[in-house]
Amino acid sequence: MKRWGASATEFAVVAPVFFLMIIGFIEFGRALMVQQVLVNASRVGAREAITAGGTTSSVTALVKSYAESISVPNTNVAVSPEPTTTVAGQLITVTVSIGYNDISWLPAPWFLGGKTLSASSTMRKEGLL
Repeated sequence: MKRWGASATEFAVVAPVFFLMIIGFIEFGRALMVQQVLVNASRVGAREAITAGGTTSSVTALVKSYAESISVPNTNVAVSPEPTTTVAGQLITVTVSIGYNDISWLPAPWFLGGKTLSASSTMRKEGLL
């Protein structure tokens, strides 16, 4: 007995689930990649902030330059406290964040739309105590 149209019916049932999975893989893969870029950018910024000549503007410029070189533009950078006013041994934290909508490869993100990705690094100011 031949079952004409069985393949088309099976495809109609499976295709939406398959395409939803593909879109999810793309979104979550991009989010993980950008999250790792933010982690590295915050680390680079913290290393700049703890040096003797580190300033908030130099940290911000370095972090933005690093992120943009890996196709993650428009990052938000926060440095706390101001590196020029800290003393040796004091902790400095650099936080880098970006909205997922700003970096999504999809025109309208489904799963992560409206979420914010962020990373922080904390290091001690260099110098003699």
